[in-house]
Amino acid sequence: MDKGDGGEQSGPSQDAYGPEMQSLPEGDLACQPDVDPSPPEASGLLSLPWEMVTYIASHLPAHCVISVLPKVCSALRNVGKDSTAWQLRARRLIGSKVNFPVGRREDFDWPTACLEMEQLITCWTDMAQHDLRHHQAAEEEDQGDQGRVEMEPGRDAQGVDERLVGELVGELEQRLGDNPEEDALFEGHDGALDHQQAQPGNGEIIQHQPPRSSSPPPALERLTLLAGHIAQVNSVLLLGGDGTLCATGSRDRNVNLWKLHADSSSVLLHTLLGSRNFSTHQGWVWCLASQGPLLASGGFDSTVRLWDLQASGAEKGLIKAGGAVLCLTCLPDVLLAGTFDERVSVYDPRAAFTCLKSLRLHTNAVMCLAADDKYIVSAGKDCTVAVYDRRADKTLNKVRLNAYLRSMSYSDSEVWGGDHRGTLHSFAMRDGLLKSTAHLNVGHTAMITGIHKSPGSLYTCSSDCTVKVHIPCRPPKTLCTLRHQAGASGLSVEAGTLAVASGDMGVEIWRPRKS
Repeated sequence: MDKGDGGEQSGPSQDAYGPEMQSLPEGDLACQPDVDPSPPEASGLLSLPWEMVTYIASHLPAHCVISVLPKVCSALRNVGKDSTAWQLRARRLIGSKVNFPVGRREDFDWPTACLEMEQLITCWTDMAQHDLRHHQAAEEEDQGDQGRVEMEPGRDAQGVDERLVGELVGELEQRLGDNPEEDALFEGHDGALDHQQAQPGNGEIIQHQPPRSSSPPPALERLTLLAGHIAQVNSVLLLGGDGTLCATGSRDRNVNLWKLHADSSSVLLHTLLGSRNFSTHQGWVWCLASQGPLLASGGFDSTVRLWDLQASGAEKGLIKAGGAVLCLTCLPDVLLAGTFDERVSVYDPRAAFTCLKSLRLHTNAVMCLAADDKYIVSAGKDCTVAVYDRRADKTLNKVRLNAYLRSMSYSDSEVWGGDHRGTLHSFAMRDGLLKSTAHLNVGHTAMITGIHKSPGSLYTCSSDCTVKVHIPCRPPKTLCTLRHQAGASGLSVEAGTLAVASGDMGVEIWRPRKS
């Protein structure tokens, strides 16, 4: 019914969304809210049929629908409540031939998923194209160098003066080496642009390539944290909620705190040291975790050390474990530590970190763990994943795999893990029972050492020297692959910022470029 007739406006009809609606599950169609978007006297945009309003809104960025439209009026606030519209948006972003979400659809956060996917596609597709152009430029420069070397013998066979050719080539190389602007032309060459190649026989080499500044900068900027450690960095953790504070743990036995400034610079704030200690730990620092102002570090010296970020990283406590600490998880009411002696230990931060219980859920070292207010999920080197009910105080479920998990991400009743062979595993959690939903090949050829999964994003890193950014669908859509000189040891994601602990002594940061 038209708004001018003064009747109530119904929700969007199925026909208004087109043929895409036909393929959505019937249960999802029932999720549409009953809305009365505007009063009878509405004019302008709100005088249009509600189907047209939602169609127009579907072409706005997700962040606008979520954050801006609700501030305009109460009627437009209802646009963001249409679950079907968000599902159609997700389908436009990733296509109809993939399964999304991989896990449960009930209570899935569609608005957040669409928001994250749009941001991911914008930033990381742009970064992948930028890296591809740079890689093509380097390859073409190498091919040009090879062409100069290979043409000389040919010309000599045709009777060309070898000495003269050598002098010309030497003069050209010297001129390029002495002129940084011409060097930049080689580095900034875009393979998609027209260019003239050297022709065999005429000896003419023409460089007609635009400078790198002719293309817009990528949406992400890259920072490298160097000169802080003298050994391999094993763990990295972004802190503070906005990705401007970073903690790194290394085999040099130290934990460093870094400040990431808005002007693309970074400052080493502190190396965390206890009383009468020359290093943070007495063994390799292997894992980090935080909750509010509390930072916890675990090491091969069989200790968990606690630090107060509000007091410039002052030492807050020390926990002695029964073996090397391989993984940590912090919650408001508990601190969990997985150790080499096959145990998951539970500590109370409200009672001087008293050990509440020590759980033996595996028959080999505990490699990774995660938890919420109901369950503890842990994975051991015995190739099992265990679920422990915190309230019932018992083990609910144990799943056996063909390979052990090295990294884990747990949120919204989904568990994602990467194993030591490079395969990604997805599980759905229902009433404490884990159900395998997918075994995914995302292109890694060795151990997956880090993983971060959210409704609309998936980040993985591996000892195969790559970091990959994906849409978390089945099959996964990989947007970008970053290659390193050494294997990646772990990653952390916060507020759109990605931090990667590489296999050397540095940490690389990618974050949205400030406009």
